[in-house]
Amino acid sequence: MMFQKLWRKTPLAWLQVKREKNRLAVALAGIAFADILMFVQLGFKDALYDASVKPHYALEGDLFMINPQFETLFQVKSFQRDRLFQARAIPGVESVSSLLIGTGQWRNPETRMTRPILVFGLDPARPAFQLPEIHQSADALKMLNRVVYDQAGRPEYGNIAELFQQTNPLPIQLNDLDVRVAGIFTLGASFAADGNVIASDSTFLRLFPTRQANQIDVGLIHLSPGTDIAEVQATLRASLPNDVSILTIDEFAEREKIYWGNSTPIGFIFGFGTIIGFIVGIVIVYQILYSDVSDHLAEYATLKAMGYSDRYLVSVLIQEALILAVLGFIPGSILSLGLYHLAQTATLLPIVMTVNRSITVFSLTVTMCVFSGAIAMRKLQAADPADVFS
Repeated sequence: MMFQKLWRKTPLAWLQVKREKNRLAVALAGIAFADILMFVQLGFKDALYDASVKPHYALEGDLFMINPQFETLFQVKSFQRDRLFQARAIPGVESVSSLLIGTGQWRNPETRMTRPILVFGLDPARPAFQLPEIHQSADALKMLNRVVYDQAGRPEYGNIAELFQQTNPLPIQLNDLDVRVAGIFTLGASFAADGNVIASDSTFLRLFPTRQANQIDVGLIHLSPGTDIAEVQATLRASLPNDVSILTIDEFAEREKIYWGNSTPIGFIFGFGTIIGFIVGIVIVYQILYSDVSDHLAEYATLKAMGYSDRYLVSVLIQEALILAVLGFIPGSILSLGLYHLAQTATLLPIVMTVNRSITVFSLTVTMCVFSGAIAMRKLQAADPADVFS
């Protein structure tokens, strides 16, 4: 009778969880560690995708023309500029512009060390980017050997923003060519490019003398107001040869994500790390629940003798697993926030906590704990009242 009164007052699962303080602490530490591992892996994976498509979503255009073999901004495939002019003749197309992309060698003006940097070449009369700083620097870019620098790049390029405030334009060397920084903008680093710089198409061709003027990397197609994008896209695809692809901005960005997710080991590594964290959590929670059931096997057998079914006892174990999942997720998510801040400061990548990621990790945590409880049920089902009273 006393046992039944105690059960009515306090859920058995909660009693089991808090009875052994040391075991509870170990369980929560293990679950938090697994959550941190999953948070970090998913955070870096999302940062990889977000950073890689930042330049795409900063571009100014309704449709984009690329070489069908174009996979990433960091390994471009060019096509004939004539295709862009042909697109201009399609009804609904208001104007077109082009973008050149290459990887140059930036010399730090303070240390004289060189470092790869992503270089964009554009027509200053029609800047390819929506960034206000680029439009403000358009007149300066019309001058030969003038560039604008991404101040969100890695510090290894030098303290260019501060030096630019002291000396405008700022002399610099890019691909062993003397150029001058005539403006500053903010875009951000990525896994493949630690920094970015923008030049006019004329300056770009001087920086990369092997490039041909009639070869461009991205064509930006601007449509007339009120034009149906899907309709013009279909017309362009039907009218132009198959040596170019016509994409919307989302399709263009998705191609970049697919490249990093499938064609490089980076996406696999982060996904695999998430799986490892999930498995680690399963092992830890299983050990805790199995030990708890083993230590209290006699009590469970007593409950069976009192008339409680296996189904009820299994539900108690699942409740215990869910309580552990919630209690372990809280410190895991809080510590992950701190790690995100440290990682963002160190790498300059957009690693931030998102609602979707929190929901994903919490769901994985619950699944992890319930699965561990399901495995530990075998020991619980073995509880036999005859073992207690024999």
